[in-house]
Amino acid sequence: MDIMRSSEPSCFCYLPNGSLHLKNIWTTIQVKINSIEPVEVVSISEERNCHQSENLFAFLKCLLNNLWQPRVSKETVISVAYYGDKTCLRVQPTNKMPYTVSVQQNMLDEKLLLLFVAGGLLFHFARNLSRSVIFYYSAGVAFGVFATLIFLLLMLKRFIPKLSTFWILMSGCWFSSLYFFYILKEDLKWLWYNSAHYILGYVLTVGLFSFTACYLHGPLHSVQSMNLLMWLLQLLGLVFVYFGIAIPQVAYVIIATMLFSKILQYLLQIVCYLGRKATRFFKSEKIKIRHLTEEEFREQGETETARALEELRRFCSRPEFPSWVAVVKLQTPQKFANFVLGLPHVSPEEVTAHDELYGLGGAILEEQLFNTENKTEPDQLIGLTEAEENHEEEGDGPAQQNSLHFHGREFL
Repeated sequence: MDIMRSSEPSCFCYLPNGSLHLKNIWTTIQVKINSIEPVEVVSISEERNCHQSENLFAFLKCLLNNLWQPRVSKETVISVAYYGDKTCLRVQPTNKMPYTVSVQQNMLDEKLLLLFVAGGLLFHFARNLSRSVIFYYSAGVAFGVFATLIFLLLMLKRFIPKLSTFWILMSGCWFSSLYFFYILKEDLKWLWYNSAHYILGYVLTVGLFSFTACYLHGPLHSVQSMNLLMWLLQLLGLVFVYFGIAIPQVAYVIIATMLFSKILQYLLQIVCYLGRKATRFFKSEKIKIRHLTEEEFREQGETETARALEELRRFCSRPEFPSWVAVVKLQTPQKFANFVLGLPHVSPEEVTAHDELYGLGGAILEEQLFNTENKTEPDQLIGLTEAEENHEEEGDGPAQQNSLHFHGREFL
């Protein structure tokens, strides 16, 4: 720790070291200025030209530091980027009172680490958060408490006719909210110790109003709104990751890796979707086996029988068919000849005889029915006989006992 004491207005500059070390990824330089009387600490704009910033993030960071200077106070703590640009501060004491400037290297800045972790989680779970009802109400209440102007503007968006007017007002509300938050940041501890009940009342009142407005509006339902919220959360996560790392080069590599992983995830989803679509064209459908009904079985039997008889008739009509051999082997050659010439293979008398035997009311069917009834009746008779025998055995038991007892009395 370096300590410097003075009572005159002085200018202090920090020139970062050019060598990069990964162990300093969350390292910051903490400058603490203490005095008995309030001192004013401002950044020197000549040494901090924002037009020479390397990128947009550095330009915004420089612009915010130049616009919002720390207020006059007895104790001022400033965090300087370990690998940032050259930083110069001018300390202006009042009444030439002595002050102390202490410089300390903070190897692990909890704020940077927390900001980096929050950015990574926000980027990774942006899709789930954009579709979560709990996150919707939590974010709405937080916006209402910490950014009341932004919340009111979002609630009154439907009454603003032009979209350009809405975005202009939104930009003004954002900068106003950040400015008020920065102004009240230094006096927040004093307000909490002296006016805690006012702060709690404000939080409860505005939080309840915000929750009611979110409940009446309802969660997001359209896919476009959910995707827009997801992209905003991912962008906010990347911003947190950038400001959560002290080494800009490492921040660029991590951000590029996160974006590449997200793009690769989308590409894999597209490939899987196309693969599923392609397999439907080349995949054979499964054969569905279904049992025939009685009516379908009868119709199919008649159709196949007629087709088979027609094939047999054509085969027998061929010149190479050994007709004399068939005539010798058949019992009724005349019937076979009539079949080959086109007559039915079954005569009407045979059809009538078949119906009398196997049709409804036929002899074969009645015989089968009577046989099943005769089989059941002996079973019933056997059951009754066994029951009677058991009953007789139970009845003979006491008689045998009495006879034995009677013989016993005669014996006596």
